[in-house]
This record gives sequence, structure tokens and C-alpha cells, in this order.
Amino acid sequence: MTNQSTIDKLIEMRLTAMADAFRSQTDDPKLREIPFGDRFGMLVDIEFSSRKNNRLKRLIRGAGFDQPDASIMDITYTSGRRLNKELISRLATCEYITEYRNLFITGATDCGKTYMACAFGIDVCKQYFNTRYVRLPDLFIDLYLRLLAGVILWYAICF
Repeated sequence: MTNQSTIDKLIEMRLTAMADAFRSQTDDPKLREIPFGDRFGMLVDIEFSSRKNNRLKRLIRGAGFDQPDASIMDITYTSGRRLNKELISRLATCEYITEYRNLFITGATDCGKTYMACAFGIDVCKQYFNTRYVRLPDLFIDLYLRLLAGVILWYAICF
């Protein structure tokens, strides 16, 4: 079997990161000295990390964050904001999710609620949980439409 047919089969099996890594390994003469098991382990690690990164990107994109580059590490704790650093650190562990709790962020206008919500949501995505960023007015509209659809369905069944 030739290297090109191996690469084609890897691509057909949707192991594109592994195919790219295999192609680069065959082109690098230094890697030929490495034992097969180590080289194969490197290929698997590359494919694994590629899939994890793609999953994380998909979760972040699917959550619909307003600020997808937000980070808890970038939150400023100035005295005027009165943020509890210990509470934010505890929330960053995402334990509230395993306890089946929600996170509601309230505060004055332009105090950074959206940024913090996006930062917490991205940390949740990094734990590979599904999340969704929803602003309160949009949540109320969605709930109202679901309620209205249920009433219409009930009315159609009963009459």
C-alpha cells in the first residue's frame, strides 16, 4: 500500500488531521528514526486534539454568544464594580451545572453583564457542556411563542 492510498483512506474515514500529520511525517526525514508506536501515537494525539478543538468551536458557535472571545481571566475587578472574585472563581469551575443550577447575571446598564455571561458560557463550553446564550427579552418572547403554540395545538385537538 502506498502512502497516498493510506492518506486517501484516512480522508475518506474523515480523519483529515491524521492524514495531514501522516503526510508531514512522511516528508520529514528526522521522524523516520522514531519508532512506529511513537509515530502512531503522535498521529492519534493530533487527530484527538483536532476533534476536541473542532467540538469546542462548534459548541461556542452554537451557543450564540455576543462576544465569543470573552474570557474569565480578562475580567477586571475594580472597586467600583463590586465583583466578588472568590464567587467568580467558584463559578468558573462550572460546579453549578452538575448541581442543575442556572446562572442569572444582573446589574446596572453597561457594567459588563454580557461580557461576563459570555465568559462563563465559554468556560462551560470548555468543559464540553452544551450551552445557550439568551438575553431575557428573547427568552420571554420564546416562552410566549411556545405557550401560544401549545394553546393553539390544544384548541385544535379539543375542537
